[in-house]
Amino acid sequence: MSTTAVSVPMPAVPRRRRSPAAVAAAAPVAGPKRVLLAAPRGYCAGVDRAVIAVEKALEHYGAPVYVRKQIVHNVHVVSTLEERGAIFVEETDEVPEGALVVFSAHGVSPAVVQSAEDRKLRTIDATCPLVTKVHREAVRFAKANNHILLIGHEGHEEVEGTYGEAPESTTIVNNPAEARTVEVADPDHLIWLSQTTLSVDETMEIVKILRERFPKLQDPPSDDICYATTNRQVAIKQIAPQADLVIVVGSANSSNSVRLVEVALEYGAKASHRVDFANEIDESWFEGVATVGVTSGASVPEILVQDVLHLLAEYGYGGVEEVVTAEEDILFSLPKELRATLKAAGDTTRSLGGHGR
Repeated sequence: MSTTAVSVPMPAVPRRRRSPAAVAAAAPVAGPKRVLLAAPRGYCAGVDRAVIAVEKALEHYGAPVYVRKQIVHNVHVVSTLEERGAIFVEETDEVPEGALVVFSAHGVSPAVVQSAEDRKLRTIDATCPLVTKVHREAVRFAKANNHILLIGHEGHEEVEGTYGEAPESTTIVNNPAEARTVEVADPDHLIWLSQTTLSVDETMEIVKILRERFPKLQDPPSDDICYATTNRQVAIKQIAPQADLVIVVGSANSSNSVRLVEVALEYGAKASHRVDFANEIDESWFEGVATVGVTSGASVPEILVQDVLHLLAEYGYGGVEEVVTAEEDILFSLPKELRATLKAAGDTTRSLGGHGR
């Protein structure tokens, strides 16, 4: 059976750059050049856990290991795992019957789980535990006859998975404009949930609009926006007012990376750009820039940030000050299906995903 791989854009071909002297001559910089490096940044526990799950599956089961959708939203991570034998597909019907498939960190709907069972696929569920929490809330609230207003981006894998838990009881609200127009049958039994990787500020704006229209709207028992998304936004909020330029390392389909660019601009950065790789940085961005803020989305390995710092150093931004706004020590156990295999094999090299990778 043939498979249709998930399309992953290739890194841009390195190009000839203007020299640091030419950039400096075009727009001299007043004052010393510096870099403000956000902390926390990069991998969160859920991403770390999911990537380890695929790596361990390849080690113990051998290639190929199929993965439904991108395991995490990062071009570098996906291409690196492909080189090791992972095959990324859009749907389970592209996976040969009886083969091993990993569900991505963003989660899947019950219909996807059933499809895998129907095809007798062996599965490893690498859904982030924080996303799983939202799924369980959706099921519980729907059973209690509440209607769910799911704040998130329609079409995003995480939203599709959560919506699929209770489609008859869920309405997706994409933005403030939709919050102003959405209609519900019973405004007395409403609760809101959210995609875990949204902007905290935008989510609260949407909730405020919804509550003005539906005063009995209930809050979830705990915040759905994940700790890593919140922490990375808090860090860039502190850096942005001081930054002439903010560079966010992350992929275009990474919601939390895209949000970091927007947050940087909202909180005072003069310019902000997202890149997958250092070679995508346009040196013209440095013209007249004294302070560069740098951060990365929650699915970005640190090596990509270090590549950006090396490029910045070539252009005179050698002084790096880490701006620490939180310490992260969250750890998640690997998926239960994989833990049993590792235990049987005596593999104790890595059983947790999270801080310290």
